[in-house]
Amino acid sequence: MSPSDRKEAQVRRLMEGPQPVVPADLAAGAAARGDRLLRRRRALRRLGWAVLFAAAVAFAVWASLTQPWVTPSSGISPPLEGW
Repeated sequence: MSPSDRKEAQVRRLMEGPQPVVPADLAAGAAARGDRLLRRRRALRRLGWAVLFAAAVAFAVWASLTQPWVTPSSGISPPLEGW
């Protein structure tokens, strides 16, 4: 008997033998777990978008208040007096 025939015979015996008992609520439990995972992912995605939006608003408010694009006035030159 070749090794492949022996393996095939073992597989056939396993397939024909008694099948293991599957718990009745296995499918319902798996569906509930999948539902929880989807809800958690959706909540985390919404939280991420909310944080990103809040950061963008905070940056826009900061930029409008400090105006970093404007060059600061130089206080080095003396005032013009006596013209």
